[in-house]
Amino acid sequence: MSEASSDEALMLAYRDGREEAFELLYRRWRGKLYRYLLHQCNQAAVADEVFQDVWLRVVNARFSYEVTAKFSTWLFRIAHNRLIDHFRAQKGTVSLDDDEQTFIEMAAPEHETPARLLDRKQVAERIVKQLQALPDEQREVFLMAEEGGMTLEEIANATGVGREIVKSRLRYALGKLRQGLGDLL
Repeated sequence: MSEASSDEALMLAYRDGREEAFELLYRRWRGKLYRYLLHQCNQAAVADEVFQDVWLRVVNARFSYEVTAKFSTWLFRIAHNRLIDHFRAQKGTVSLDDDEQTFIEMAAPEHETPARLLDRKQVAERIVKQLQALPDEQREVFLMAEEGGMTLEEIANATGVGREIVKSRLRYALGKLRQGLGDLL
């Protein structure tokens, strides 16, 4: 398997017993999936738990995997459903805590000057704050589009809503983000 292999080809190879294919898939999607989960639930501990559960479900589904959609759509559909299960179990949303701050502080490269680190931290905090201010449905489609690189159709399939609803939610999310971050753009 090569780095150029499609996600779907890698998952099929993993289904057929090639463990290195899973390693490539995991490396490709771990950061994007984790950021999506963290921004959706706002707690690193919860994101960690759901993240592990999603990958466990991918591993357990390998023998029955068939290409019916892009791998990213399938992966984010699992994540979406697992988050819904979590929120139902919690009977509400989870509030922000210090784990989000830790995530922001880790984002900047170590080689930058303290002034640049502070500036990047402030910008990151504003972006996270604006993301968290979005309604859940708008934040979800925005993160699937940005972190998952998913199309409107793929997001619609992953979330179980129509393409036009996804398009509308994404448009509203982008408008609110532009309004809140206008001076940075």
